[in-house]
Amino acid sequence: MRAVVQNDKNRVALAMAALTAAAAVAVVSGCAGPGDEAGVRPAAGQQAHRAAAAPDDHAALVAAARRWGLDAVPLRPPAPPKYRPRITARDGFEVDGQVEDDLPPVFTTVPTRKKIVFLTIDDGSEKDPDFLRMMSELHIPYTAFLSNYLVKDDYGYFRRMQAEGHTVNNHTLTHPYMPGLTYDEQKHEICGMQDIMKRQFGKAPTVFRPPYGNYNGDTLRAAKACGIKYAPIWDEEVFVDHWEYREWDRSLHPGDIVLTHFRGRNDWDGTMVDDMRRFLNKVTRDGYAVARLEDYL
Repeated sequence: MRAVVQNDKNRVALAMAALTAAAAVAVVSGCAGPGDEAGVRPAAGQQAHRAAAAPDDHAALVAAARRWGLDAVPLRPPAPPKYRPRITARDGFEVDGQVEDDLPPVFTTVPTRKKIVFLTIDDGSEKDPDFLRMMSELHIPYTAFLSNYLVKDDYGYFRRMQAEGHTVNNHTLTHPYMPGLTYDEQKHEICGMQDIMKRQFGKAPTVFRPPYGNYNGDTLRAAKACGIKYAPIWDEEVFVDHWEYREWDRSLHPGDIVLTHFRGRNDWDGTMVDDMRRFLNKVTRDGYAVARLEDYL
């Protein structure tokens, strides 16, 4: 009987040793979990990458690109930077007191060497459900700059895009020509929209775009008083049938901010889907991915 008990003890000890050895091999092999050995974290709001699902994800993107009539699958942006670039006013776009008063910088490009551009969409006039589906299926990030007089009939449309991870920012209450207003009038336009956005979308943004890209010192001082830190405008603008460029070379550059508008057939010879098709086909053809602006601010 003693021999039997001793043999059982020996078998248990051997089994435990085998399990310990297997665990050690697993740790050395980096099997703690998907992606751990690379030390890469997913972008905020995204699911961690799983190698087994990658073929299905790519197949879904291929199918989405075909469904929306794209020439190719849009390129995936790199992970957001660990250290965000320092944003300053573009040369020639400063106002008196820009540095001394620490005013929100006006800029058209984010400092980066990566082949990325940022899609921004202004005002909120058109509320096309196909646009929401297209951008969701293709996983394209964008930033919306909203004017209250155009979005107040359907805040829910913009809450849906916000729920999918897109940012909604301030574009004033009524979209006026800001330099034509007094300081107090400009402050009302910006701070009034801040209050509405806090009520409707849960927070007041820190990013503001002046209507038409027009501003003066009072605009930026009023924006700062309302809690604004950045005032991006744009380097290129895409329409449903053409592009317009700020620079002489008429090309995209790393970190460029691209503008378009919430418009449809009432204003354009096409839809927002047509507009996005033109945008995505060009940036992909030129080797650029679309990144999320707020990840770099």
